Amino acid sequence: MTTEVHEFNWPDRVVIGTVGEPGSRTFYLQARAGSSLTSIALEKQQAAVVAEMIDEILDQVSTVAGNPFSVPTHTPVELVDNEPLEDVIEAFRVGSMNLGWDATVAQVVLEAFSFDEERPDDGSDAVMQVRMPVGTARAFAMRTHEVVAAGRPVCSSCGYPIDPDGHTCQGPELS
Repeated sequence: MTTEVHEFNWPDRVVIGTVGEPGSRTFYLQARAGSSLTSIALEKQQAAVVAEMIDEILDQVSTVAGNPFSVPTHTPVELVDNEPLEDVIEAFRVGSMNLGWDATVAQVVLEAFSFDEERPDDGSDAVMQVRMPVGTARAFAMRTHEVVAAGRPVCSSCGYPIDPDGHTCQGPELS
C-alpha cells in the first residue's frame, strides 16, 4: 500500500480559503513550507468544525493549571492572513480529519485523510499533516470562521441559504 504524505512542520502558511462564488464555492485547506505547496479540498462543514475544535483545544490548553505554554486568547495581529489562496492544484479531497495537541512542541496537529470514491482501489491513499504553533493555529481558526461566514446569507425563517437569484422559503407552513 502506497501512502502519499504531505507533511508540514512549522509551515510558512496554513489557511482555508475558497474558489468560486457563494453557493458554489469549493473550500481548500492550503499549506506551504518554502517551495512546497499543497491544496486539499474539503467541505464547508469540515472547515467550520476544524476551526471550532482548534479554538476548543487552545482554550483548554490555556486553562490547564501550571500551563507552561503561552496560548494567545485572540489572534496575534502579525499572524492575520487575509491573502487569497496561492496556485490551487487539488492534491486530494478530504474524507476524514483528526486534530490533536503535541505538548512536546506546543503545536496543534491537524491530519487530513483522502477520500475519492471514483479512484479504483489501487492501494494508494494520501494524508496531509500540518503541525501549527499556537499563534498560527489561532490565526488559522479565525480566518476559517470568517471564510465560512462569508457565504450566502441564511434565511431567518427557515435557516436555508438565500441564493442571489431568489429564495423559496422552506419554513414551517402556516395554517
